[in-house]
Amino acid sequence: MEIETTNNEVMQTKTKPIHEVRIGHIKAAIWKNETESGPRYNATFSRIYKDGDRWKSTDSFGRDDLLLLGKVADQTHSWIHAQAQEETEGAKAAPKR
Repeated sequence: MEIETTNNEVMQTKTKPIHEVRIGHIKAAIWKNETESGPRYNATFSRIYKDGDRWKSTDSFGRDDLLLLGKVADQTHSWIHAQAQEETEGAKAAPKR
């Protein structure tokens, strides 16, 4: 699916998010960045809508979007927290040299 941004630029990313959380038309994309101190996670939030026959995306949210945005943010936080827990437990289980 090709989605336009509000600036009418087609989103063409070479890197894809490692996970997405979506409820209705509100979506979070979760990105993983490797750093010297371990992986760091970031999230971007968007609202998807249809303009005629084209799907578009914006980072602007109206009053009626805010509850869903909060729920998506909560699920995103939980997913990131679970990943961090798995990585911490995996690091503890790995044999030390």
